[in-house]
Amino acid sequence: MTEEQIYEKLNEIFRDIFDDESIEVSPQTNSDDIEDWDSLEHINLVAAVEKEFGIKFNIAQVTGMKDVGEMVGIILEKIA
Repeated sequence: MTEEQIYEKLNEIFRDIFDDESIEVSPQTNSDDIEDWDSLEHINLVAAVEKEFGIKFNIAQVTGMKDVGEMVGIILEKIA
């Protein structure tokens, strides 16, 4: 799976979780960029990403992700 394909899937997940079809994530997208992205939605988001890609993030990864780019990097490592 390419980085581009991961971003396409993440766009679908973000749009679903935040119920906003206009969301277009980039490597720099973070919780400040999406109004409803709070700690509860972060958990929902992480669970949806794990399910979609068949991976599990550890606690350090979940709490350490600063933006979508870091999330994509971790996904790439785990599916390689």
